[in-house]
Amino acid sequence: MPKVFEWNGYKFFFFSNEGKPREPCHIHVRKGASLAKFWVDPEVKLNSSWGMSPAELNQVEKIIEERAGLIRRKWNEYFGA
Repeated sequence: MPKVFEWNGYKFFFFSNEGKPREPCHIHVRKGASLAKFWVDPEVKLNSSWGMSPAELNQVEKIIEERAGLIRRKWNEYFGA
């Protein structure tokens, strides 16, 4: 489970096995028992969430938008895209 970065107690990461065929670039976010998945391409968009409030999701989405370039670069480095 490659970690991309941490922010304010949230861990942003990929799973090593992202499906076959592999899904488009996305990021998983965990804080405690709460979890969310955001698509990064073609644009940042919430895919699913468990246990995060709408305010948390909005805040996390903004961080992902700010760091989308980093996330895409790490995705391509890890998965060889």
